[in-house]
Amino acid sequence: MTQAHTSPASSGTDTAKAVRMADANDDPLLSLVLKQLDDDQAQEIVTIDLEGKTSIADYMVIASGRSTRQVASMAQKLAETVKKEGFGPVKLEGLPAADWVLIDAGDVVVHLFRPEVRSFYNLERMWAFGDAPPVAGTA
Repeated sequence: MTQAHTSPASSGTDTAKAVRMADANDDPLLSLVLKQLDDDQAQEIVTIDLEGKTSIADYMVIASGRSTRQVASMAQKLAETVKKEGFGPVKLEGLPAADWVLIDAGDVVVHLFRPEVRSFYNLERMWAFGDAPPVAGTA
């Protein structure tokens, strides 16, 4: 069974947050990433469990920012927080344009997008093998 959980920031429900945090309880790095993204008001956060699908990471987190400025800010703060909390340095790709920033934190890979770019690439569907819910703005 594919585990892709969404939690749109616009829903404001504690249930969505509880679903996200339930997955995160097993992995301290994932928990840290999800908390930081929530603190930075990331939108439509999706966590995909990659175990058994690939060896590149255990989890993939996909989220949106409202603008390139917010995407860049979230990426930089997340990288600083991960390093500060002792998980080591992370690799950042795409920061200058900030349409799509990839944060490789080892066991957790994070993709931060502007909404238009996210709907174009639709990574949730590709990595969840069609079981992920559609991204807002796609048909």
